[in-house]
Amino acid sequence: MTLSNQTGIESVAPWRDATLPIDDRVDALIAEMSVAEKVAQLYGVWVGASDDGEDVAPHQHDMDDHVDLDAILPMGLGQLTRPFGTAPVDPATGALSLQRAQQRIMAANRFGIPALAHEECLAGFATWGATAYPVPLSWGASFDPDLVREMGRRIGDDMRSVGVHQGLAPVLDVVRDARWGRVEETIGEDPYLVGTVATAYIQGVESAGVIATLKHFVGYSASKGGRNLAPVSVGPRELADVLLPPFEMAIRESGVRSVMNSYTDLDGIPTAADASLLTGLLRDEWGFEGTVVADYFSIAFLKELHRYSEGWTEAARDALAAGIDVELPTVKTFGAAFVRAVEDGEVDEGLIDRALRRVLRQKAELGMLDAAWSPVPSALADRAGTSEDVRGSVDLDPASNRDLARRLAEEAVVLLANDGTLPLVRPKRIAVVGPTAADPYAVLGCYSFPSHVGVRHPEVPIGISLPTLQDALAAEFPDAEIVYAQGTTVDGGETVGFEEAAAAASEADVVVLALGDRAGLFGRGTSGEGCDVADLSLPGTQQALLDAMLDSGTPTVVTLLAGRPYALGSAPERAAAIVQTFFAGEEGTAAITGVLSGRVNPSGRLPVSVPRDPGAQPSTYLAAALARRSEVSNIDPTAAFAFGHGLGYSHFVWADAAASAAEMSADGSVTVSIHVGNAGERDGVEVVQLYVHDPVASVVRPVQRLIGYARVPLRVGERVRVSFEVPADLVSFTGADGRRRVEPGAIDFGFGRSSAEIVATRTVRVTGDVRHVGSGRALHAQVGVTPE
Repeated sequence: MTLSNQTGIESVAPWRDATLPIDDRVDALIAEMSVAEKVAQLYGVWVGASDDGEDVAPHQHDMDDHVDLDAILPMGLGQLTRPFGTAPVDPATGALSLQRAQQRIMAANRFGIPALAHEECLAGFATWGATAYPVPLSWGASFDPDLVREMGRRIGDDMRSVGVHQGLAPVLDVVRDARWGRVEETIGEDPYLVGTVATAYIQGVESAGVIATLKHFVGYSASKGGRNLAPVSVGPRELADVLLPPFEMAIRESGVRSVMNSYTDLDGIPTAADASLLTGLLRDEWGFEGTVVADYFSIAFLKELHRYSEGWTEAARDALAAGIDVELPTVKTFGAAFVRAVEDGEVDEGLIDRALRRVLRQKAELGMLDAAWSPVPSALADRAGTSEDVRGSVDLDPASNRDLARRLAEEAVVLLANDGTLPLVRPKRIAVVGPTAADPYAVLGCYSFPSHVGVRHPEVPIGISLPTLQDALAAEFPDAEIVYAQGTTVDGGETVGFEEAAAAASEADVVVLALGDRAGLFGRGTSGEGCDVADLSLPGTQQALLDAMLDSGTPTVVTLLAGRPYALGSAPERAAAIVQTFFAGEEGTAAITGVLSGRVNPSGRLPVSVPRDPGAQPSTYLAAALARRSEVSNIDPTAAFAFGHGLGYSHFVWADAAASAAEMSADGSVTVSIHVGNAGERDGVEVVQLYVHDPVASVVRPVQRLIGYARVPLRVGERVRVSFEVPADLVSFTGADGRRRVEPGAIDFGFGRSSAEIVATRTVRVTGDVRHVGSGRALHAQVGVTPE
């Protein structure tokens, strides 16, 4: 947009002038905008890109009013919702469609402002043909933030290349009840693991120039009964010590630029209308300066589900007052009636301006207000013409992506148990049994594109290569005879296939039993959003099939391709081996078979506990002391496999754990260290874990907290010193004389066999209250690895 001065010389509008300070540009633009133009920047429209490269079309949803783009675009548009993730579309023609939509949007509004396009990216860019990486629970199992950061950068690069500006990930909810369907989307049950891994992912995405989005702020995973959209009744200490620390860590350390609210109500207040969280804590205490975007339809839910707001206009007002800036996925409460209410003075225009300033500032930071900004994405920069000219020219699943997906999947495989059967040595006949053995979707979470969208379009190819476990076993053991029997379906309850499975097992050298989940949405799967369960029994008749295979007399290797942990009956004692994976992505089956053959030395560790009793809920190592002592508590004190557990094929030796000091100044810290060596016969990776134990825990307060960990690759015969510098606020107390001290007794090292097997009982103890919220202090130990 240009302006003419009194001499007739054209000049660039100040909001278009990239040489001016961003705040000045934003203020100048806001001063020129009408109320309708302001509000238009605060909502999105759900669209689908066209596979022929033509303009996007509105996507109508059960909660939508009909959206007429021709009617609303003259006022402008804040966001485009999921242009690639709504239906299968060739990435190049989708990019062309998005480009043409941006040109239309810019031409229609008088300021030439484009829309910000967002997509899901929980386990990779959720579009047709893009790499399906392992789900976040597998990120947690890897205990490898560096590799997750690399993945985040790759996902961000792919989204940015086709014109996407914001990704709706990661999930920072801490698992509190594994019956909750969205466990697969989380990173684990420990706040520190969640915070460090999520921070790394965010750093990767943001380094690509794409806005990452923290979700779901806050409390979503602590819903009553593990049910989706259920109320949350946590006290201030559980909120402060368990649920909030990952968000605080990410806000302070990652550079994240967007936050999404939770659907829940917390102690009776819907999060979407909770100013104490979205403004008081998030902005005033933590200093967050980005945008808060509404989880899909959550502003409308203030009226429809929570019954908190009387009408659509009141819901919009309440959300803006609390601190939400953008209504997603489409315009519902921020429509014409709301604009009239602002114009009539019924809603304070200052609320609009506050949110608008954040939205426009973000667009300016992305270069979208610059006079030179172009809607042509980098993937099409050197290409021009029709959709047929560009079709097939963008590869979102190149070999480099698949290699990264493979490395992460291999690091995420957790070997829970092994009686020496693994690695398999030249088996002649393998019986492959189970409902997930021949299912290509068994490695995908519910937010991967094939499971999320592709299943609704069976006429369209999957778009990526997804070898089944049966395929991968045939490739891994080319000299073995592979015999397959399904046994049962994931959740159908059939037993008619048991006889065939037993026959296959009786004639085999080993049984590879593939159990687990089918990811889906709202009851269409056994894991995923809206797929909550009553207990942690294996779905359908899978436990009966497991028992039948254990009774067969043939060594049985249980492989779990799942979205949550399940109780496994007598398998921990009777199975030859148990291999746990959590939807390990397109390279997941090769990673599993690599562990079975020994090609991969497993190094994954459990990000969530595996329960012994399917009815013991919630099962988490953060259980309080009272729950662990009580025989009537519903909190399981004896998990079959604890958080942090995982075996490998190397033998590691630990020695000389010590703390460097017994007394310190008020601003000091303590250093604890341990020597770790590889005394085995092959190279491997040890995951050293450092825990603080609190002897004065209450009913909800954690008695154990991970505060540091390190993935340590060790060659045969190699020995290193692993050190953790622990902040004084985490490990010390102030005595009667006012001096800060540490005492022996409560920092413990955990390691691969189980975090419960402690090799060091001497170091320091936490006493009194530990409240991290808004502290501004370090929430974790700094780690160093020094070769010996």
